[in-house]
Amino acid sequence: MTTSDQVGLKRVEVHVEGVLRGVGFRPFVHALARRLGLAGQVRDDVDGVHIEIEGARPRVAEFLTALERDAPALSEIERVTVVRAEPTGRRGFAIAAADPAGPRRAAVPADLATCDDCLRELADPADRRHRHPFVSCAGCGPRFTVVRAVPYDRPLTTMAGFAMCPDCVAEYHDPGDRRFHAPPICCPGCGPRLRLLDPGGGELPGDPVATAAALLRAGRIVAVKGLGGYQLA
Repeated sequence: MTTSDQVGLKRVEVHVEGVLRGVGFRPFVHALARRLGLAGQVRDDVDGVHIEIEGARPRVAEFLTALERDAPALSEIERVTVVRAEPTGRRGFAIAAADPAGPRRAAVPADLATCDDCLRELADPADRRHRHPFVSCAGCGPRFTVVRAVPYDRPLTTMAGFAMCPDCVAEYHDPGDRRFHAPPICCPGCGPRLRLLDPGGGELPGDPVATAAALLRAGRIVAVKGLGGYQLA
């Protein structure tokens, strides 16, 4: 691309700080950039989100306005730093791998209650996540209690040990899916499963929920492991 071709282009690097992990912020940036026909990338780093954006000057200005105005409801933007850069003629927009370098100061939100969409899937016998106790998406589910380090991404969560099945991989990489780049994504075929253990740590046979209910009716004590610890029932 020649200098004359770049006259109408603008490129900026944007650093956003605040509560941005696990609230769908990167997918939001990806969708916004694609809608405006802008090029670049977005990635997590240790103290926020870094965005490189390039395109027609009016569209870049619109992007910067919408970035704060239309951010996901669960996000909390505390600071936005914008630095001018030279246009490169880059094409397309992508979510890049997180940058783990530097002091780790990024905030991670608390766990979020199951959203209405996930509840509908949970109750739908035709859905592949029917009665799946770990159903979640980019807008709900575990956050703080599964993260091991920042940037908040699947390899740095307790979900790292569960390899995603082909269906979950497809959802994870689909910009139009609400599980796009959602670190806790899983299903009955590839995620954690319910288990009921005896006092010695051995796994009891049968349906864990039905057996636990029977034990409770018989007056026994059952320790229920939740996201943040155990509750005695």
